[in-house]
Amino acid sequence: MTRVHGAEAEAALNAGAESLFRRRRPDGGVHFTSSDSATLATAGAAVALHLHSPTPSREHTDLARKWLLRTQNPDGGWGAVPGQPTEAVPTAIAAAALSLLGGKREEPAIARGRLALFERGGLESIADPAVGALCRRFHVMAGWVPADSAVRLPLWIVLLPSLRRKRISFRTAPFIGLALAQAHRDRGGPLRRLVTAISTPVAIGLLRDIHRHEGGTGEFAADPWAAGLLCIGLTQARVAPDLSRGIADYLRSTMNPDGSWPAVHIGLTYAAFAMTGLTDAGFAEDERVGPTAELLRRARQPEPFTAFACPAGGWSYSGPRGWPVTLESAEILSALGALPGADRDEHVTGGSAWLSARQDTRGSWSLWVRDTKLANDGPCPYITAQAIDALRETGAPGAEARIDRALRWLSTQQRPNGSFDALWYRGDTPGTSVVLGAFARAGRAEHPVASRARDWLLRTQLADGAWSTGHGDDGTVEETAWALRALLDAGVSPNEPAVQSAVGWLLAAQDPAGDWPEAPVSAYVRHCVHYPNGAITMGLALRALAAYNRASTAVAS
Repeated sequence: MTRVHGAEAEAALNAGAESLFRRRRPDGGVHFTSSDSATLATAGAAVALHLHSPTPSREHTDLARKWLLRTQNPDGGWGAVPGQPTEAVPTAIAAAALSLLGGKREEPAIARGRLALFERGGLESIADPAVGALCRRFHVMAGWVPADSAVRLPLWIVLLPSLRRKRISFRTAPFIGLALAQAHRDRGGPLRRLVTAISTPVAIGLLRDIHRHEGGTGEFAADPWAAGLLCIGLTQARVAPDLSRGIADYLRSTMNPDGSWPAVHIGLTYAAFAMTGLTDAGFAEDERVGPTAELLRRARQPEPFTAFACPAGGWSYSGPRGWPVTLESAEILSALGALPGADRDEHVTGGSAWLSARQDTRGSWSLWVRDTKLANDGPCPYITAQAIDALRETGAPGAEARIDRALRWLSTQQRPNGSFDALWYRGDTPGTSVVLGAFARAGRAEHPVASRARDWLLRTQLADGAWSTGHGDDGTVEETAWALRALLDAGVSPNEPAVQSAVGWLLAAQDPAGDWPEAPVSAYVRHCVHYPNGAITMGLALRALAAYNRASTAVAS
């Protein structure tokens, strides 16, 4: 096998870094177009506007309808974003949206969409029951299934804040909207009407608290799909017209010129992954990193987010008034912690304290709500490993004890084959890689858990040197970079054939402009909807090649 020389990897690092710097905006943001247009966001936002204000929104809904028609896949279905493989959830929602927006004139496209869904097992094939029930609601609106087939949502859960946070979590806003609509449509007997009367003002009050936290923008998690669902519910329930009007205004103002909406506004996610890639690649002292670092510092949350009982001090994926999450907070801490003077940066010390306090009582970390009981929120091996790295890198007070608890929890989560789960990425490679890396960087590379994870990665490498999901799919830059960095940090020699072939594969995958191809490894809805994220692609590739260069230098010396 031809040995991949460090000079080639160094050149690839420089080319990748320059590509990221070219994407930098004046405010420090780093933008990728990966998810600027998304099927669920476009279908949900368009239906919301159609129901809420059909006449003022006619131009928007007509453009959205045409966009859905243009982006339908040849097999009749839709992917999360244009050009991606068909998935059941986007197909179920887009077909229903076309029925609501276009009616009979779109029957051929609708029929092809429904056939594509049928060929994938129909609504019953959707892995997430709550999301399957949501798709069924759209089909009820389209008149395809009876109204009584929809699952009843317990609006009364808003009366129990702790239970609501742990069971509903980040789905709180659309859940309330749809539950209010259901209660309005099916009032039930005297007891149900009494419970609805008591629950409704509490539910609307919770929505108003979120609205105030976000600055009254109407964005509701900076997610047009979720905001659209809430708007649909409020409109059908005929309550809180000021909130539904605010959401409708937000949706009209954020529509793309082509008639689509973005999946989620994730500017901080882009900036964070770009920064960790750049700092690992040796650009921590480059003055061009400064504006992005300042953007991240400015975006630290100044106020608590009461909907999740979350204190101030963390980060969102969108901005300083967004919904705080541990994944982006940990990535941002790792980025800022790698910069000169990090030990004197109040955002690093304060952010580390915030992240420490978000650890679950079981030792893990979840994404949104501490000690959540919602499977799509946590606990998550990937996020837990990421938090371990962030606390270790920033020297947070008491980090050692928290890291020990987290490692013990991770030891209980390994599958028999050695792999780990990751809630917000597809397949088994991301979770396994990040957990192995966390063990290794915490000085536990020889721990039996780490050994089994390392063996799983080596067993699942593809013949061409890449990694994929671990289940026979084609290799991707993201999964290859995750695995490569973990193996190197766990002590696998840079001269090993597995490493050499992986580095060679990554170098061959880079284009002349310094970019790497994106793959839909990020989960918008776990097991159901996946989309590409260019910042993750670039950041991971840079970190993997930087780890290779460090390991090669150490071997040479």
